[in-house]
Amino acid sequence: MTFPDGHVGWLVTSHAAARSVLADSRFSSRQELLRSPISLPVPEPRAPADPGNFIRLDPPEQTRYRRLLTSQFTARRLRQLEPRITEIVDTQLAAMAGSGTHADLLRVFALPIPSQVICELLGVPYAAREQFQCDVATLLNMTSSVEAIVAAHRSADRFVEELVLDKRARPADDLLSSLAALPELTVQELKSMAFLLFSAGYETTANMLALGTFALLAAPDQLAAFTADGTLADAAVEELLRYLTIIHIGPVRTALEDVDLDGVTIRRGESVTLSLSAANRDPAKFPGPDTFDIGRNAAGHLAFGHGAHQCLGAQLARMEMRIAYTRLFARFPNLRLAVPAEEVEVAADMTIYGVHRLPVRWD
Repeated sequence: MTFPDGHVGWLVTSHAAARSVLADSRFSSRQELLRSPISLPVPEPRAPADPGNFIRLDPPEQTRYRRLLTSQFTARRLRQLEPRITEIVDTQLAAMAGSGTHADLLRVFALPIPSQVICELLGVPYAAREQFQCDVATLLNMTSSVEAIVAAHRSADRFVEELVLDKRARPADDLLSSLAALPELTVQELKSMAFLLFSAGYETTANMLALGTFALLAAPDQLAAFTADGTLADAAVEELLRYLTIIHIGPVRTALEDVDLDGVTIRRGESVTLSLSAANRDPAKFPGPDTFDIGRNAAGHLAFGHGAHQCLGAQLARMEMRIAYTRLFARFPNLRLAVPAEEVEVAADMTIYGVHRLPVRWD
């Protein structure tokens, strides 16, 4: 495929090849080697990533930062969070029930839940999040103007800098305070890590909650099976992750040397775009892949990536989705779309797929 800057690289669509690339250290994530597969208002920087921006680094630099975070996402730590996540979900459901009989599910449910969870985990005041979330939305929108992107970058940078400086001056019992207490981390490293953790901690899960609810409402047979059998909750989450795959542009890797892949030689310096949505609908891995079936075994999907850059918060996202879907349909058993499915405004203009609004009704 030809990239927007004229570079001729590759598009990977099979599950096996995508998984192979993600696990192969000969394919780099370094920012200075990155070529975007889509035209963006502001070109990707052809310079090394800021310290701490570990998604744009390779091991061993990337490994150093991940090691500092893995203890915060252990199974034991997540079990401790489950009661609080359930409380947050129930509070949002109660607010929905008290607001009338219709709402935009994205605004009243899907976005507030992961926002509150990640704010509490990181130690970010919930009331302070709104401008940062607006800035991130601008940065993720492929139609944003150059001026809007520059302003959003500056605003988000100020927010995270004030946040990490405050954590160093007044530490509390939260993840960012734990990181800020480490003398080996500079303010720039803390800023980059805070930005990644905060933005990734709510944006993807919010879109999955909204889009996943949309998928269930649009498939009455699957919704009926989900609500009738509580043991299907975990399988339903995995199938929704596979079926929807909201990271729909990239990731992108660059070959550090010549690599033979699936019968093709990828030359050193050539870029490879991985279509995770195509890989997750590869019939060689998932028979009948275009059918949404919560009874299938969707294990092995690549919605959270694979290898050194696999999503740190995957288990947290799974827990939030399981609790939120289950309690939403238990509280509102007759929840339904308030507009025809084809009128739901999907977020095709965003680098993370989802919906801009999800109008719903209940009795």
